[in-house]
Amino acid sequence: MFSYILAFTFLYFPKDKTEYIPAVISLVIFSLFAYFTFILFRKISKKEEKKTKELEERLKNSGTVD
Repeated sequence: MFSYILAFTFLYFPKDKTEYIPAVISLVIFSLFAYFTFILFRKISKKEEKKTKELEERLKNSGTVD
C-alpha cells in the first residue's frame, strides 16, 4: 500500500492544461512514426515471403539450387 502512495507523490497534474500540448504533439508524432515503420516492415516481409515461395517452387521443380 505504501508503494502506491509513494508512486502517486511523483505524479504532476498541471493546473494550466496547455502544458499538455507538447506532450500530445510528441505522442502523435511518435505514434505516426511507429505506424509507418510497422507498415514498412509488413511490405518488406511480404516481398521476402514472395521471394521465398518462388525459390521454394524452383527447388521443388528442379531439385537443385541455382
